[in-house]
Amino acid sequence: MNRIRKGDQVIVITGKYKGQKGEVVRIAEDRVVVQNINLVKRHTKPNPQANQPGGIVEREAPIHISNVMLFNSATGKGERVGYKTLDDGRKVRTYRAGGEVVDA
Repeated sequence: MNRIRKGDQVIVITGKYKGQKGEVVRIAEDRVVVQNINLVKRHTKPNPQANQPGGIVEREAPIHISNVMLFNSATGKGERVGYKTLDDGRKVRTYRAGGEVVDA
């Protein structure tokens, strides 16, 4: 069970994009791709089978998962994530500071 999942709102806590918020688009091992953050330009070849034109394409590059925190909209800050087992046996993510359950 990951602390950060696809679709979560995160805030970047270090680096060039510090303080910016975005939604997690993809997770690969210890890296996350956040929407409209860490944009890089890549030269791509055209691929007629995928109907993809060639040229310079701007896309998001992955960021290490340790450089982002889950964003708590109630407090307006990034917060650490813990786990709690509910009475019915479900394991849920919770914010460490307040203890409330993360909406997923």
